[in-house]
Amino acid sequence: MDKKYYALEKDVVIKELNSNYIKGLTENEAKDRLKTFGENSLPKKKRDSILKIFIRQMMNPIILLLVVTVVFSFLIDEVIDALAIIFIILIDLVMGTIQEWRAEKNADSLQSLIKYKVKVIRDSEEKQIDSTLLVPGDIVLLESGDKVSADMRLLESFNLQIDESVLTGESVNIYKTDVIQDKKAILAERRNMVYAGSPVVTGRAKGIVTTTGINTEIGKIAKTVTSIKETKSPLTIRMEKLSKQISMLVIIVAIIITFVLLSKNVPGREIFLSVVALSVSAMPEGLPLALTMALTITSNQMAKKNVIAKKLNYVESLGSCTVIATDKTGTLTVNEQTAKKITLPNDISYDVSGVGYNFDGTITGDEKYLDKVHEITILGALNNEAGISKKDNDYNFYGDSIDIAFLVLNEKSHEKLNKYEVLKRIPYESENKYSAVFYKYEEEIYCTVKGSFEKISEFCNKMELNNKTVKFDKEKLMVQNDELASNGYRVIAIASGKVKDFIDKEYYDTSDIPDLVFKGMVSFIDPIREEVKESIQKSREAGIKVVMITGDHPLTALSIAKDLNLVESDKEIATGVELNKYLKKGEKEFDDFVNKIKVFARVTPMDKLNIVNSLKRNGEFVAVTGDGVNDAPAIRSANIGIAMGSGTDVAKETASMIIVDDNFNSIVTGIELGRTAYNNIRKVCYLLLSCGLAEVLFFVLSIIFDLPMPLVAIQLLWLNLVTDGLQDFALSFEKTEDGVMKEKPRSTKESIFNKTLIEEVLLAGLTIGLVVFVIWTFLIKKVGMDINLARGYIMVLMVFMQNIHVLNCRSEKQSVFHLSFKTNPLIIFTIIGSIILQVIVMEVDVLSNFLKAQVIPYSHMFMLMVFAFIIMIVMEIYKLIKYQIKK
Repeated sequence: MDKKYYALEKDVVIKELNSNYIKGLTENEAKDRLKTFGENSLPKKKRDSILKIFIRQMMNPIILLLVVTVVFSFLIDEVIDALAIIFIILIDLVMGTIQEWRAEKNADSLQSLIKYKVKVIRDSEEKQIDSTLLVPGDIVLLESGDKVSADMRLLESFNLQIDESVLTGESVNIYKTDVIQDKKAILAERRNMVYAGSPVVTGRAKGIVTTTGINTEIGKIAKTVTSIKETKSPLTIRMEKLSKQISMLVIIVAIIITFVLLSKNVPGREIFLSVVALSVSAMPEGLPLALTMALTITSNQMAKKNVIAKKLNYVESLGSCTVIATDKTGTLTVNEQTAKKITLPNDISYDVSGVGYNFDGTITGDEKYLDKVHEITILGALNNEAGISKKDNDYNFYGDSIDIAFLVLNEKSHEKLNKYEVLKRIPYESENKYSAVFYKYEEEIYCTVKGSFEKISEFCNKMELNNKTVKFDKEKLMVQNDELASNGYRVIAIASGKVKDFIDKEYYDTSDIPDLVFKGMVSFIDPIREEVKESIQKSREAGIKVVMITGDHPLTALSIAKDLNLVESDKEIATGVELNKYLKKGEKEFDDFVNKIKVFARVTPMDKLNIVNSLKRNGEFVAVTGDGVNDAPAIRSANIGIAMGSGTDVAKETASMIIVDDNFNSIVTGIELGRTAYNNIRKVCYLLLSCGLAEVLFFVLSIIFDLPMPLVAIQLLWLNLVTDGLQDFALSFEKTEDGVMKEKPRSTKESIFNKTLIEEVLLAGLTIGLVVFVIWTFLIKKVGMDINLARGYIMVLMVFMQNIHVLNCRSEKQSVFHLSFKTNPLIIFTIIGSIILQVIVMEVDVLSNFLKAQVIPYSHMFMLMVFAFIIMIVMEIYKLIKYQIKK
């Protein structure tokens, strides 16, 4: 069990860790402890080799089926078929391996978070060592700009502010102190502890290392991340089901053909060869490559929309999510404190426009007291330790986020500070809860103070009310403060007063501050991104539930959630304390509780992980967004993890996808493209499976009616890999259909080969198969045509029917006549291209001999094209009946 060093006195901590406040550890002690505790580094998942990734790609069920097909092809001496399929398999394996290898390569950012030079005291001397050599008991010196390299208990601090957002999700810098804390304090409230991976924003401190490496808070997260198994993508699950369904269909058909041939007293060897040939023709050889192409195309489209998928299968995953569990800071909000309201003691408020650290904005309200508002902005800018620098028309901000916001606020008021001379400062310290500045204006000395209302009220005996100075009314102003705070604002109070007898000295404290006049309150908030509200509404229309998970204060989280229309009441918000209470009651009660909540506040990284796992147990397909290290376990456990581009490298490496522009709207775009990718994959499957079924059908009918095969193996392969290959490639470029974001998410348990696709494949396959068989029978029985010439007719007929059928496959619901070629001109090019290829095959002797394709008259080709339109008529009637197409 971890020791609660934050609840112990400094001397006790030093004694517990057997160290020395002045001398630190000796080098020998440090070496011994390094052997005991190990290096101060984080665990890292071992990267898979290219060979291992290649073998994993081989385990794809469709690939395995094609390998079996290759074996069968060699058994019946169809060497060309086997080599062609091997070529297809290799292309698909190489593409998949390269894509996954790129995703595996990373910058080892878990290590870089805590690996750098640090200042320690050893052997009574200040030394600089590599952070990996830190051990428990080391005395470390921190200053502004450093990164904390291990978990430490503070021994002394001066104006120390730490950015702990990577761990807690808090958007506000945390003021630290060396004062003992309560035993029950959660991580975000332990003011005397600093944690590995957190940057020092301002100030300096001395701390003693309590834990290193995997035992640090960030180490626990890293260990969790590397131990969580990756969740299968919906496409992987669906393709596994599809592979099983295709296998079962092939087996069933093979059994039927075997019994038919046995009834005809066909020799065993011929039965075997026939069944193998049928199985080879039934396999959609081009399907793996077609799927890879469809996903690659959509992946490129996503990249253009700032959504980066680290693996091809993740492209479709986003479109399957039923819940988006999003972080607040930096995802829903801009992560830049912004002044939104200035309130005077007379209850008159002024609104401030603009978002984040942007000077575009105005202060609007009653002109009567605008001078008082401008005075407040000046005082906030004077009493300030932040700064703004400009380089190449680009602004850089440094310092506390509230101080920066005050500088931006003053820019919006257009007040100049050159009339004021700052004389002395009392810097902000967490123990004091205020900062003060003594300044000179028009030969008079003044003091201004800013901080929490509770603290500032201690300095005030008067307040400004309607241009008059009256007695300070704390109760009235407390109501004003509480109301602003309840709306999710962070409230900063400002007061000022004249200094009668100013004495110039080195240090100033509370006793130097005169009685002040209360000026007003400025309300800050980390504002929501402008596009987020609309994006959440789109998600809701798409049947996707959006929940917020944040480390921020419940009131702040609730205010943001209400602005986004995420919640209707405070009954839909829960804290980490409540989560733990229900977790102790058992898994079922915890899951029921989580299912009712839309906003989770004051949660730890493990709380987030528990929430995600609960949502998954409730049957949700969960997408988790985040940008901090604290988000990494939940991102890893999610069905689809999404990291923000500006987030930590840990989050980006853990995630399945990265949103480059941090724009929540890009997530919605990704969902739309993911759904489009899935629909296009269905279209490809629809085309290939229906054509495959047609081939099986006319093969079976020919056996039953004692007719020769309409097409030989090499001709079937030509159709499957060349003409079909062009068409399914074109289908991969189909644009998003209208209404795709109005549909409910598909169940991840639903197979691609669902009831609707079965209907479509059966109807289209039977239609094509029967048309081909009837014409084949007519050519052989009625016309008495030579078999090789008749096969030439059938090849042309199949090319035409596939070209017509690809138009049906462009949409499962919309009529062919409602789809414009402008949205996908490639369809026309592939149709024309496949026909030209077929003509070339017939006209060039070498190719015609290889494929056994005979030349047929062009007038007869026209007649075959007319017959090919039967498939369009049949499928248009099907759509009309099923979807009530309005023509």
